[in-house]
Amino acid sequence: MARLSGMANTAPIMNAIASNLQAVRRGIESFAHAAQRRPEEVTLLAVSKTFSASAVREAYAAGQRAFGESYAQEALEKIAALRGLPLEWHFIGPIQSNKTRVIAEIFSWAHGVDRLKIAERLSAQRPQNLPPLNVCIQVNVSGEGSKSGVAPDEVAGLAQAVAQLPRLRLRGLMAVPAPAEGLAAQRKPFAQLRELMMRLNAGGLALDTLSMGMSGDLEAAIREGATIVRVGTAIFGERDYGENK
Repeated sequence: MARLSGMANTAPIMNAIASNLQAVRRGIESFAHAAQRRPEEVTLLAVSKTFSASAVREAYAAGQRAFGESYAQEALEKIAALRGLPLEWHFIGPIQSNKTRVIAEIFSWAHGVDRLKIAERLSAQRPQNLPPLNVCIQVNVSGEGSKSGVAPDEVAGLAQAVAQLPRLRLRGLMAVPAPAEGLAAQRKPFAQLRELMMRLNAGGLALDTLSMGMSGDLEAAIREGATIVRVGTAIFGERDYGENK
């Protein structure tokens, strides 16, 4: 199973989330075993952007703890509504300068750092009473002009600078490659990201995270060493983006 499909449109979303999560977890386990990896090496991040706090609560009841959001205002409201639950929140979208304070104050992870200015703002705005913010540098492995992310040949300089900032913990790299058909084609950009992290570690960093792989390319990502996979559609169903957040 190289692709994890979303739930049928006719199924009530709240009744399907638990079974969808179970199917995704089985897929992760299968892909990990095929790659001769332990399933527990792969963290499932449920991408809950555009879905309600009730949907997150349902996923929590099914054992999910880590959730990914891309819209700061939506996330702020959702996190407030679910404050009583022990959830781990990851910001996975492009980070704008005017959103860094919200991200620094309420998230545990920021996956989309691609500029030193953004990292410096997150560092300065991270509250002293919270643990360091875990960050991943987003790499534009496909070279798409429309995608966020630093070019692969610029990652080393940015990583060294980010690693020196207080109140941040540089954990690794993140990528959203261009869609590709077939396992071999999907694996190539993930292999590039893995090799890039290996070079950074050989240069003195201690990175442990590859945030890569979504519903449609999960097997390829896990085969290439993903430690965090970001899955939304296969858990919550198709998104209705409505108004731009």
